Amino acid sequence: MRVLSVTHGASVPGGVFDEAVESGGNRLERWVVPAGGSPEAAKSYDAVMVFGGSQHPDEDARFAWLRHEEAFLQEVLAAEVPVFGVCLGAQMLARAAGASTGPASRSEIGWHEIVLTECGTADPVLGTLPPSATVFQWHHYAFDLPPSGVALAESPVCLQSFRVDDLPAWGIQFHAEVTREMLSAWIDEDPEDLPMPAEELRAESETRLARSNEFGRALADAFLRAASVRR
Repeated sequence: MRVLSVTHGASVPGGVFDEAVESGGNRLERWVVPAGGSPEAAKSYDAVMVFGGSQHPDEDARFAWLRHEEAFLQEVLAAEVPVFGVCLGAQMLARAAGASTGPASRSEIGWHEIVLTECGTADPVLGTLPPSATVFQWHHYAFDLPPSGVALAESPVCLQSFRVDDLPAWGIQFHAEVTREMLSAWIDEDPEDLPMPAEELRAESETRLARSNEFGRALADAFLRAASVRR
């Protein structure tokens, strides 16, 4: 399959999701949105994945390229191209699908529990996770459920995952894609953002990353399977 990985900076790649694409023998292409340019038409891809970033989904005045990304994601949805969004990518996917985004009731940074909804447990992608899971979070914003969307996972703070209507379109707020190298880079870039000492987060992460990567690979593989049957 031809898979597009949409990213927002050097330290926020697709992590284990990109690894899953390539290990499955698929063709991985990348669009770094802030660098400019445009991808090809949405229908030319078999799947699209959209990842995180330090930007917020309502900062159009600072980052004019957000509108360009939204327009592309609207094209992806209209063409029913399978798409998976993570953190900022999920917020932008929700925005493209007509949902509101904005500051969460509180920030979630570190390892936090999410719980699947009944629909999430039955979902072919999110259902690969256990009913409750401890996942890595780093976000200040959240998304509302898109019109006619389905809630797949929640935390006490916000909606954690959704599917858009009956489309092959999923979003997750948590960072199932994160690798040890990515997490270390984020801590180095934004230590003032942390609600705990950096070394405390690094130590806890060492005990949780292997399981987190298993979750990420399971989600990525399930998404790619869902995309393959729509070719």
